[in-house]
Amino acid sequence: MTNNKPYSTLLCNFTDLLYAPRACNTSKRKKKLKSPICTDCPADGRTWLPFSFNCYHFVHGEEDVAKSYSIQDAKDMCREYDLLTVKSAEENDFIVKYSPSVWEGKMSVWLGMYYDSDEDVFKWHDDNGVLRYSNWEGGGSDDTDLPLLDTCVVLHSNTGKWENVSCTGEPENGVVCKTAIVIIGSPLLSALVIISVVLILVVSAVVWFFHQRNTPGSSILNLIEYHPPFRSPSSDQACLVEAEEIEVVP
Repeated sequence: MTNNKPYSTLLCNFTDLLYAPRACNTSKRKKKLKSPICTDCPADGRTWLPFSFNCYHFVHGEEDVAKSYSIQDAKDMCREYDLLTVKSAEENDFIVKYSPSVWEGKMSVWLGMYYDSDEDVFKWHDDNGVLRYSNWEGGGSDDTDLPLLDTCVVLHSNTGKWENVSCTGEPENGVVCKTAIVIIGSPLLSALVIISVVLILVVSAVVWFFHQRNTPGSSILNLIEYHPPFRSPSSDQACLVEAEEIEVVP
């Protein structure tokens, strides 16, 4: 994994989006696309891999640069994105299976997690949500003698297990950045939306027409019949009415 050329990661098959993550070079795939619903990862010069509804960048470093970093360096590298969060067993397996392509041997990867002292629980940085999925090593999140406010969490790439480590005493680990995938609509999708709206309007008009026709005393002609506004009689008409009333008096 040494190629780090700028490209936009494009995944154009919805089944692949859910079950078969892979990086697609736009220039190689564009001719094969037939109005798909595509998904796009950041085109910021880094290699992003799509999986499920997220994109992942494994920070592998240059050939002569260490591939592990402090927690603060990890946050800086993932600026504008999120440090790795793992919210399902499938996502955990994805990280484990792809890690050998980036790091040789065992590597511990920083997780974007923090300890909330107010609620006495670990939470994810990206949404401040509690852990609904976990894969702790040993006795779980409480199996640590570290001060909780100095406790960070890493994922072991060879086992997928999570472990509590010191944020300051364990200065270097692997880095994976994560961001939500962007779903791109196609012209075909836009046309289908417009057609759906038109069909809804047509069906509504037909239903209204039959409802009016089946309603007693109601007809289309009655609805469009012209009713002139009320006008008071002119002075000549008023005089004529008075004259007629006088003639009929005995």
